[in-house]
Amino acid sequence: HTGERPFECTQRAKGFCDFSTLAKHQRTHTGEKPYVHSQCGKCFRESAHANRQQQVHTGEKPFMCAECGKCF
Repeated sequence: HTGERPFECTQRAKGFCDFSTLAKHQRTHTGEKPYVHSQCGKCFRESAHANRQQQVHTGEKPFMCAECGKCF
């Protein structure tokens, strides 16, 4: 609530509220991709992106346009 950002990136003058967000950000500098999708072996920086890859394999399209009804 204070807006304090005590965790600072050493590469850029950018602060973060918590260490985990800083660690996730630092992967953009290191190129580290620690999350590997079990089905295809594709690597990702964030676990959510690896989880989303599953939708590519299943063909799932969970988002629907309210106007036209097309799913994405």
